[in-house]
Amino acid sequence: MFDVSAVDRVQAALEAAHATQPTLNVFTHIDDELALARASEIEVAVETGGNTASLAGVPVALKDLIHHRGRVTTCGSAFYRHDAIRSASAVERLEEAGAVIVGRTGLHEFAFGFSSENPHFGPVHNPWDPTTSPGGSSGGSAAAVAAGITPIAIGTDTGGSVRVPAALCGCFGLKVTHGRIPLDGVFPLVASIDTVGPLADSIDNLDIAYRVMSGDHAAEPAPSRLRIGIPQPWYDEAPMDDQVNSAFTVAVQRLIELGHEVHPLLLPDVVPGREIILAIAGEVTDVHREFRAKGLPYGDDVADGLEDCANVTAEESETGRVWQQLIRGLFADAFETVDLLLTPTVPVLRKVIGVDMIGDLHYRVVLSWFTALVNHTLHPALAMPMLDEGTPPVSLQAIGPIGAETVLLGFGRELERIRMVGFVPSIVKPG
Repeated sequence: MFDVSAVDRVQAALEAAHATQPTLNVFTHIDDELALARASEIEVAVETGGNTASLAGVPVALKDLIHHRGRVTTCGSAFYRHDAIRSASAVERLEEAGAVIVGRTGLHEFAFGFSSENPHFGPVHNPWDPTTSPGGSSGGSAAAVAAGITPIAIGTDTGGSVRVPAALCGCFGLKVTHGRIPLDGVFPLVASIDTVGPLADSIDNLDIAYRVMSGDHAAEPAPSRLRIGIPQPWYDEAPMDDQVNSAFTVAVQRLIELGHEVHPLLLPDVVPGREIILAIAGEVTDVHREFRAKGLPYGDDVADGLEDCANVTAEESETGRVWQQLIRGLFADAFETVDLLLTPTVPVLRKVIGVDMIGDLHYRVVLSWFTALVNHTLHPALAMPMLDEGTPPVSLQAIGPIGAETVLLGFGRELERIRMVGFVPSIVKPG
C-alpha cells in the first residue's frame, strides 16, 4: 500500500471514484479538493520524517451517516442535512493515523434496510454485476472496496449493514462488539446495538482500520486448534442457495483438515423472527418521531418500516426485550463450549435491483438471516470472501465471544494465508 506517494494514491482513488460513479453510484460526495490538500500535507510530513502513522496517505471511503468536520451528512435522506462542525471520534482517529477521506458513500436511507437502493440519491450498484444490489445499508462502502477505489471503507452495522454488503461485494467486513468503537458523531438507528466497522480488501487493512478506530492494542493470538460450532437450526432452516450451501460444506471440510474441531451446535431459539423488529421498534420510533410528526418525506420502504415500528405496542416491545435477553444467554452458553460460531454471511449471492423478493421471501429476511441476530447479542463477527467460490464469492461469517475481535482477525488471517479466503477486485467498466 505504501509503494507510491500519498498524493498519487489519493489521486488514483479520486480518479477511480469519478470513473465508476456513472456505473456504480458509490458516492454521495467525492471530496477532491480537500482530500488532495490533505494528501499533500501528509506527503510532506512523511518525506520530512514527521508522519509515520499506520494509515499515512491511505484513501478511505466514509459512509454518509458518520460526521466528518466541514462536510454535510445526509444519511441518504431527502431532507436531513447536517453541517458537521466536528468529526465522529472514529473519523478523528482515522485522520490522526493519517487516513485521507476521499468521499462519502451511498447507503440505504437512514441505514434502515439492506439494499442501498436509495430513492433520493439513486441505487448503489454492485461492482460484480451492476444490475444487482451491493447490499446494505453500507452498500457504497462495500462497493468502493470491491471496485478497487479504496482499500478501506467505513460503515455501520445494526443488523448486518457491514457484513451483508461485504458479502455481496466480495470483501472483508468486521462487525465489532457493541461499544468497541465510539458511536458519537454517528446518526443512530438503534443506539443500543449500533456499531461502526471497517470493510477492506485484506485482513491486514481490516485489522489496521479496526485498531485505529477502537484503540484495541491487544496482541493477536497465535494460530491454534479452535472449537467451531455450526448453530442449528439457524443454519439448516436458512433460505440457502445450493452454491452457498456447497461452498460452506467445502469450507467446513477444509477447517477440519486444518485441525480445527467443527461440529453442529444446538441453539434451539436462535432463529430469526419478528422479535428482531419488536426489540428495536421503540428506539427506531424515538429517533424519527420529530421528522415523522413534521411530515418530512421518506422513501416508501423506509416509511413503511417506520410505520411498522410505530405500531408496535409496549407489550410487544417487552416481548422483544425478553427475547433479546434469551438469545444473549444462549450465545453466552454457546461460547462456554466453542471458540467460534460459523455460518455463511448471507444465504444467497445476489439481490436484483428493483426486485423485492428472493424466492418466496422478502429480501430483508433473506439477506439478514445470519447477521441480524448477532447485533442483538452484541458479539463481534467477521465476514470473509472465499476464493474460487463464485462471482461474487460466497462469504463465511465467523462469530466470536464478546471482545474477541483479535481472535476473529487471527482466524481470518490464517484462512487468508492458506488462500481459503481472500479478496479479488471486481471488474468494473467505467460508465
